[in-house]
Amino acid sequence: MDTEETGRAALAAVCAAWNLGALHWNADALADVYAVDALLFGGRPGHAVGRAAIREYFYSYKDVIRSATLSLVDQHLVALAASAFLCQGYADFLFELADGRSVRSVLRATLVVTREVGRWSIRQHHFSPSPEAPPLGG
Repeated sequence: MDTEETGRAALAAVCAAWNLGALHWNADALADVYAVDALLFGGRPGHAVGRAAIREYFYSYKDVIRSATLSLVDQHLVALAASAFLCQGYADFLFELADGRSVRSVLRATLVVTREVGRWSIRQHHFSPSPEAPPLGG
């Protein structure tokens, strides 16, 4: 398998694991997709540092999100090492909310995926909305 194929397979593995955890919004399963020392900038204020904080981040949505599906699209990969990839593109989410509504959200996505203890995991995660204009103040 060449480097590009390895990176795409790594990204597919973490996306599949994330979707499995999000199927019934399981904060423990979602957090387990992340490295022990992972960093996460998600959809809430603040910065989750480490798997325990990431678990709490996902748990904070317990009464808001019933289920979610993530598709990573238009991803560009850069090999950082044989077992580490920087991935940047878009995250296309379909959320089933606790109130019965379905909502879609497309965000900019940057992930670093690494292989450790025989599995791929997310080491760094940053999702954010695309700005409507450059953030130049005002």
